[in-house]
Formats: sequence, structure tokens, C-alpha cells
Amino acid sequence: MIHCVLHDPQDSVAVVVTEGTKAGQTLTALILDEDRTIQIPCKSDIPLGHKVAMIDLAVGDTVIKYGVDIGKVVAPIQAGEHAHVHNIKTKRW
Repeated sequence: MIHCVLHDPQDSVAVVVTEGTKAGQTLTALILDEDRTIQIPCKSDIPLGHKVAMIDLAVGDTVIKYGVDIGKVVAPIQAGEHAHVHNIKTKRW
């Protein structure tokens, strides 16, 4: 089962595409550009459509989703944790 998707293996977050993603699961991530999967341990519950960090991210790091800069990290995020508005902010404002 595919739990999350990302376009490029260099993306720092993937989008969760299944309901009921829970801490402790091992997620299967589909890398669309390479048509291959990788595994990542899930460290927090993540709602459908939200992001999961693929790598550890420090405050100030740029977040890449689908090959695009979507903002900066405002609170540390470990690989496998929920990445959303509580720890990522846009650089626009």
C-alpha cells in the first residue's frame, strides 16, 4: 500500500494519501519521478492530505514539496513527523 507520495527523491516532505496514518507505522512512499518506493518510519499521527517529513529539518531550513520551495521550518521536524502550519511557514509574509 502507498501511504504518501513525493515527486523527487530530493523533496523534504511527502503528501499522505491514506486515512488513519498513525505513529509507529512504517510508511511506503512512492517517488513519482522514479516510479519506485521507499520506507519511512512514521513518528506522529498525520491526517490525509497533510505532509510527512522525509528528512530531519532544522529551524530556517527550506521545505521542498514536488520540487518547489513551499516555505521555511519554524520548529524542528524529525523525519517521519507531521509537517504542517505548526512547524512550516510561507516565506511570502
